[in-house]
Amino acid sequence: MCRRSLYLLILLITGIHGFSQIPEQVYAPNIKSVQLFTYGNQLGYPIIRLGSSDQLELHFDDLDANVKNYSYTFQLCNADWTPAVLSHFDFIKGFSQVRLSTYRISSIAFTRYTHYQAVLPDRNCVPSRSGNYILKVFLNSDTSQLIFTRRMLVVQELSAISAQVQQPFNGQYFRSHQKIQFKVGLNEGLDVVNAQQQVKVTLMQNMRWDNAITGMRPTFFSRRTLEYNTENEAVFPAGKEWRWLDLRSFRLQSDRVADARYTNKSTEIFVRPDVERQSQRFNFYRDNNGRYFLEPTESINPLWQSDYATVHFTFVPTGNTPFPDKDVYLFGQLTDYDLRDQAKMEYNADKGVYETSLFLKQGYYDYMYVTVGKNDPKRKAGFENTEGDLWESENEYMILVYFRELAGRADRLIGYARINSRLATK
Repeated sequence: MCRRSLYLLILLITGIHGFSQIPEQVYAPNIKSVQLFTYGNQLGYPIIRLGSSDQLELHFDDLDANVKNYSYTFQLCNADWTPAVLSHFDFIKGFSQVRLSTYRISSIAFTRYTHYQAVLPDRNCVPSRSGNYILKVFLNSDTSQLIFTRRMLVVQELSAISAQVQQPFNGQYFRSHQKIQFKVGLNEGLDVVNAQQQVKVTLMQNMRWDNAITGMRPTFFSRRTLEYNTENEAVFPAGKEWRWLDLRSFRLQSDRVADARYTNKSTEIFVRPDVERQSQRFNFYRDNNGRYFLEPTESINPLWQSDYATVHFTFVPTGNTPFPDKDVYLFGQLTDYDLRDQAKMEYNADKGVYETSLFLKQGYYDYMYVTVGKNDPKRKAGFENTEGDLWESENEYMILVYFRELAGRADRLIGYARINSRLATK
């Protein structure tokens, strides 16, 4: 009895500690260019199938440019990213942590750094349950010295999902939003007693969690089929095609670069000023839906020979007038879709523009500008003041289906589907 009480106390303390952690965050200023993606595809979302040979790639740079003892582990979470009340033995097969042993000191680049990489999962540390996971990277085998975290998914496909993107009938959203209608069929092997209580769904737009839709109820359900078709819940602002910035070469300035300054120690890139697009008509072009990939145009190794530059962004508001009650942020995977201080743009009254800068590695970046109400407690980012929303925009959506047994202690990810707004159905 005492052992059981001690075990429950440890789980409770671990859970409380987990609540204070943000699923995707970099805690050390010396860490840059953190990437976790499907093996061989920098634009692929980090998801693997349970028990398969699927793999992910992890990459990051340490600007201290020395060799450190980094390790990683996995934390199983529920559908809402709260830590599951389970021990590591219940969701990890093998060791609970693995040291990162593949690294290389940068060469050629002015910026000195150490590049670390790994292929996940390691055969000695494999997730044994489906669900949401947080990858935690820490220093000196001490889990309290957390360096950064990243989301990843492990799916056990026990459901079939069909979906389509539609133009909403609601006049308020007809020209600016996109609606997702979908159906979920549950496998016979699942012990379904109360589907509305046991099944949860999450809708994501362009692999973003900041505006994910959760808590939906099916509009129709039978014993093993759930249909979701509502005019108010599964609706996303469509935005527009993402702005782009080609930084694959610092010597050959691309079309979006206004100027560059070079010294024998550093590089500064000045991006052409961006104006608001809220009033512009729709213009389709192929983009990466907010994501980026690291790649130099020169024939060098992109992992440890690519360089860094301080990149200056400028946003010009209408009439060079600042928004009276809103803050402006640079937005995209390059800022982890996070409203962090570094992504916040400061208004330059002398020039009548908003400005900020980021330290970026050579690559191709998508980005946008968003506004957030200064007094908005939810800190909800929107494109309506900077980019505009048009329902014709191309967006990619991902549907995640979770299931929990009536006596279960964690949500299982039992299915996922992807659909593009320019394709009819999937």
